[in-house]
Amino acid sequence: NIMYPEELVAPMRADLTNNGFVELIDKSQVDNTLPSAKGTSLLVVNSVCGCAAGSARPGAIGSLNGEKKPDNLFTVFAGQDSAAVAAARELLLPYPPSSPSIGLFKDGELVHFVERHHIEGRSAEMIASHLQEVYKEFC
Repeated sequence: NIMYPEELVAPMRADLTNNGFVELIDKSQVDNTLPSAKGTSLLVVNSVCGCAAGSARPGAIGSLNGEKKPDNLFTVFAGQDSAAVAAARELLLPYPPSSPSIGLFKDGELVHFVERHHIEGRSAEMIASHLQEVYKEFC
């Protein structure tokens, strides 16, 4: 598993953390946060691939401009923070691992999941409007 240099991924992390996402970087942070988070929590499984930059991150950020939005915003970085991602993926079961991907939890339970193949080839605007529809139902 190739680890990318931190200086390369730092701006990709900052895309989300500068917009209110809390980065979970190890297993205990994931285990102590997501299952017990009250209300709704958006989890973005970030990655270095182009569809993360072009669609997943801006789509997730853009989705927060609607009238309803999640109570909590979290992110883990695939290919970088392996233990955190592995812990997050346990919570995302039965979906297979994919990155980037976006999960919505309600009181610790996964209620909606956007897999990589739903992100690739779709614009950030499409991702954002899809997530806003999901927030209307769950948030």
